[in-house]
Parts: sequence; structure tokens; C-alpha cells
Amino acid sequence: MNFQDLFPVLNEYTYFNTAYSGILYQPLIEWRQQHDQEYLAGGSNFRLESGTIIENLRLRLAEIFQAKNVLLTPNFSFGFNTLLNGLEKNHRFLLLQEDYPSVAYPIKSSGFEFNEVKIDENLEENILIAIDAFKPTIFAFSMVQYISGYKFSENFIKKIKQTYPEILLIADGTQFCGTKAFNFDNSGLDALLSSGYKWLLSGFGNGFCLLSDQLVGKLYQDKSANGLPTAPFLQGKSHLAMSFEPGHIDTLNFGSLDYSLNFLQSVGFENIEKSNQLLCDKARTEFYNRGLLPEWMINRESQSTIISLPLKTEMVEKVEKANILCSARGAGTRFSFHFYNTVDDLQKLLDVVDGKY
Repeated sequence: MNFQDLFPVLNEYTYFNTAYSGILYQPLIEWRQQHDQEYLAGGSNFRLESGTIIENLRLRLAEIFQAKNVLLTPNFSFGFNTLLNGLEKNHRFLLLQEDYPSVAYPIKSSGFEFNEVKIDENLEENILIAIDAFKPTIFAFSMVQYISGYKFSENFIKKIKQTYPEILLIADGTQFCGTKAFNFDNSGLDALLSSGYKWLLSGFGNGFCLLSDQLVGKLYQDKSANGLPTAPFLQGKSHLAMSFEPGHIDTLNFGSLDYSLNFLQSVGFENIEKSNQLLCDKARTEFYNRGLLPEWMINRESQSTIISLPLKTEMVEKVEKANILCSARGAGTRFSFHFYNTVDDLQKLLDVVDGKY
């Protein structure tokens, strides 16, 4: 498939910046235009008839991620803050140093007790030691670290849950969802929250939250004794839905997520995972051979689609001049690879690094 015909930005740039923002594609734009044309022509009639968009999205999310409890949120941060607001304040959080600010900040600013673990080649061991010493009730983390690209092994997550079943595992999946197939109910996670604008290619203003039964039973317990609204248009909504999904849900933004999930299903999440893995494995080997990655990083069994390189300022400028889009994150320059990237794209970057471009 020639992805340049679908993703016009690929005609102008070598796009290694999905970790910053996913790109839009022509069929989605056409769907969005049709959506607004129908809204323009139908007004309130369109809104009355468009509820199937939202229900289709819930069903598709449940199917793709194998999850029973699905809630819609405009982005990860909104969903995560809503989740925290529904917890009792006596929880103790284990966090990772330099994790995404939207994970750490609301926990710290809300006054929860917390402890942080350093991210290095011994991270898994560090986490288990911290659990035994600090005895957290919740471990909150990003599935993929936005700076380094460090990705948690799914087997390690299951190991934590099997060893410490009472600990709630809450994950930010924004840099993870859309990169591979994933079964939430068998993952050991109690919550997976994600925005849709990165690897899911859905534009801004949409996201979702998947919850385990264990966590659902602990959220917003203080509201369970209060009556729900009796207005006809709110009938059937639970206390949980009233908290996570207040007000009207935008059919344009969430319809875009539904459309993109359908598109990614047509490409195949297994195919996406295989394509991403092959290209990222090759990239890591090439970068390691040039002294840009430590050995422990390339030897990890579980690898993400994000690679951070310690490039000097002059090299970053050369990359930018070559119309290669990437991001400065932490002390490095972050490159992120998705299924529309090719070996030719990687070779162009390597030529720039080698001074051949």
C-alpha cells in the first residue's frame, strides 16, 4: 500500500514524530467533512440520529482491546484526573521518575502519599524492591515512557498483579495503544487510559478509559447512595458514567476515533505490530552500531516504537534541514516509528547521521 496517497504529510516530510502527534489521512478528512455537512443540513435532527456513532465506538473499543468496562474521555489527562477524584485519599502511589507530567502531577498535587522509582536498566528489579519496601496500594505508570521509549513487558505487568493482587495497576496507554494488538482483560491492568491523537491517528479531543471490575468497585463509592438524575435523556447512565462522561459527547471527535479504529483494524493490528517491530529493530541495531544507544537498551525483550538519541545540536539542525520531523525530549532527540514509515525513511535518517545527506 502506498501510504503517501493516504497521508499527504508524507509527501513533504519524513515523519518520525507520531509520539508527538499522529497524522491525519484523506479518508478520515472526507468522513469529517461529511459529518459536518450532515450536521449543517440537519441541525438537531442530525444530533438525534447520530447516537449510533458513540455506541459503535464503545463496542469497537471493547472488541479491539477485549475490555468489559469502557468509558469515553476527551483525553488521557481528563480521564486520569476523573479517576483520581473517585479514589479515597488514603491510597499510596508508586510512580516512576521522569514519567509523563500528566501522570505524576495530579497525584502529587492531590496530596496522595507517593514514592518514585528511578528508570534505568534495572527498572523491573527496582519496582519490585520498592513495592516490598513502600507497600503502595496503586502503581501508576506509562506503558511506554515518552522520553526514553522504555516499554514495560506485558509479562512483567502480569507478574506484579499475580504477586500483589491487591495493588491497583493504572497505566497511561497514549504512547502504546495503536502500536500492537492488546487484550486488556488478560493484561493484569486495572485501568488503561489513552488519548487518540497519537498512534490511533484520530485527531484531538478523543480518548478512552478501560477499567477492571476490581477498580470499578473502588471508584466513587461516596456517590453510590445518592440518586441518579431522572431526566429521560440521562436514563441508564451510571454514577461512573456521570463522572467520566458529563455533558454531551462530541460525535465529530469520537466519531473520528471510531473511524480510525476501523481503519487500523483493516490494516490489522498484528500487521502494524510486525511492521513496527521490524523497522524499530533495524533502527536500534543501526543506531547501536554508531554508538548512539547503550547495549542494555537494544537487548531488552520488550521494545517500543520510540527511540531517543543523544544527538548534538549541529546534528539536530541537519536532521531538521532534511525535512525529518522528530522531537526534543529530555536530554535526547526522540524518533518514533509507525506502520507508514519505511526502510527508505530510516536510511535517509542514517545518511544524515553519517554525513552523507
